[in-house]
Amino acid sequence: MDQNNFDEIIKRSLNIRQKYHEIEIQQNGGEWTLEQDALAYLTDAGLVGRNIMSYEKTWSKKDSNAELEHKLGENIWWLIVLADRAGIDIKEALDKFLTKTEKLF
Repeated sequence: MDQNNFDEIIKRSLNIRQKYHEIEIQQNGGEWTLEQDALAYLTDAGLVGRNIMSYEKTWSKKDSNAELEHKLGENIWWLIVLADRAGIDIKEALDKFLTKTEKLF
């Protein structure tokens, strides 16, 4: 993926999160906190696990492949959102992680 595509993904992700903030304000009188976002991410991460189990045929669930694809995308979206809210450049964080990990091998 080239840099421009990732920049566009980040932009789209943050725009979607802003729309959710607007719904939260209407429903709850305020935006979710960073902690609430992290908890929502963890819930979705757990659902990835269940859908992987279904993919591996160790958990019975119909139509889990489509849900697995959706939840994998959603988890990436959450990581972009969490990084932004924590003031972390996700591109830089990923590059640092990859560089550090590559050096291990």
